[in-house]
Amino acid sequence: MKTNFRKHLSILLSFILVLSFSHVMGADNINLKKKKTKTQQVIDTLEYNVYKGKIKNKETGETLIFANISVNNSNVATVSNSDGEFLLKIAKNSNSKTITVSHIGFKNREFTISDLKFRKNTLELESAIIPLGEINVHPHDPQLLVRSILHRLAQNYSLDPNMMKGFYRETIKKNRTYVALSEAVVNINKSGYNQMRDDQVQIYKGRKGQDVKKMDTLLFKLQGGPNTTLLLDVIKNPYNLLSGDFLENYDYTFKNITKLNDKVHYVIEFKQKEGIDLPLYYGLFYIDAKSLALSSARFSLNMENESEVRRMFIRKKPSGVKVTPLSADYIVNYQEKDGKWYFTYARGEIKFKCNWKRKLFNSKFSVMTEMAITDRSDNEPMRFKGKERFKSHQVMADEIGSFSDENFWGASNTIEPDQSIESAIRKLKRKGK
Repeated sequence: MKTNFRKHLSILLSFILVLSFSHVMGADNINLKKKKTKTQQVIDTLEYNVYKGKIKNKETGETLIFANISVNNSNVATVSNSDGEFLLKIAKNSNSKTITVSHIGFKNREFTISDLKFRKNTLELESAIIPLGEINVHPHDPQLLVRSILHRLAQNYSLDPNMMKGFYRETIKKNRTYVALSEAVVNINKSGYNQMRDDQVQIYKGRKGQDVKKMDTLLFKLQGGPNTTLLLDVIKNPYNLLSGDFLENYDYTFKNITKLNDKVHYVIEFKQKEGIDLPLYYGLFYIDAKSLALSSARFSLNMENESEVRRMFIRKKPSGVKVTPLSADYIVNYQEKDGKWYFTYARGEIKFKCNWKRKLFNSKFSVMTEMAITDRSDNEPMRFKGKERFKSHQVMADEIGSFSDENFWGASNTIEPDQSIESAIRKLKRKGK
C-alpha cells in the first residue's frame, strides 16, 4: 500500500522545490555583516501606518490561517499567514476608520483602526454556528457525506470545459524578508470535471520584483507555478482527499453547521488514521447542505514523518545543509452560479528550516502560491499549443521579465507582497481584459 500511496501523493502536493547553490560564502565571510538598505522602510514609515498582529478563534484561542483583513471603504486588504499573523499597511492620509476581519465558519467582525496597536494586536472571531433545530436534516455518517461530494459531481460541477482568467502570485520569504516575488495574469483552459485532460495555463502578462534581498547560500526554485496551484482543485484532482481508495485512510467527524455566502453548510473534520506509514492530511470540508457540493476545503499536511515529508518536497539540495519542512497549509474555494460550482480560489503555504553544518544559526523559508479566478467563459474554449502553454517543469520567475510591460501594470507597477490578491485584482481586472 505504501507504493500506491507514493504513486499518488506527488499529484496533489502543490510545491516541488529545487534547492541548489546560489553562492557559498567562504569562512572569512561568514560573519561579514552586509549593509541593508532602509529606503523602503523609511518610505513606509513616512506614508503608511503599519499594523501587525494575529487572528484567533475566540472560543479556543487557536490561530486562524488565511483570514481576510480588509480596510473598509478602500482597496486595501491582506490575508493572515500559516501562523495566523498579518501585516496591514494603511496610508496615513486614508479616510477609512475601520477594518473588517472575516474567515470561513466565523462571524465577520469590525475593528476601529484607531484602537489598533502597531504591534501585537490580537483580533478574535466568534464561530458562526447554526443551531441544529434550524435545519431539517442532520447527517449521522460524516464519511457518507464526504463520499456524496464525488457521487454528485455531475449534478454539481461543470462537465464542460471553460476558459478562465486569473491572477497568480508566488512569493518566497527568508525569515521575515521577501527574497523572491512573481505574479501574473493568466489564461486557463479548465477541462470538464469528468474529463481526464489536465488543466492548461498560459501566461498573459507576468512580472517579478526587482528590489528584493538575494538569498545568501540557497536558491529556491518553485517549479510549475500556476499549474501546481491548480492541482489544489480537489474535485478535479481528488487523490489523497476524496478518491475512494484514500477515503478509508481518514477518520471523519461532524464538527458543526455554519453559513457560508448565505448558504447552510455542514462542516466535516478529517484526520489521518493511526498506522498509516506516509503523511496524509487533516483539515475541514465545507459541504453545501442543499446540493452536497464541496464549496471549500482547508487542510494541512501531517508532518510527523519528517523523512517522508522531506522526500515529498525536496527535489535536490546541497550536501552541507539539512532541510526540514515545518508546515504545509492549503485552501481551495468554489462558488456556485446557475446551479453549478466552479473553482475560484486556491492558496498554499509551506515553511522550511535550513541548517548548515558549519553555521550556528538556521534560516527559515516560507513559500506561498495563490490564485484567484477573475473571469470565466464557456464559449468555445481552445486548448493551448506548444510554446503558448506554461509547462509543469518550468519556473515562472525564469520565464518572465523584471516588471515586464510596464505600460500594462501602469500605476500598479509596484508589487505589494502583503497586499491581498483580491485588491490586486480590482486594480488590474480592467487591464487584464
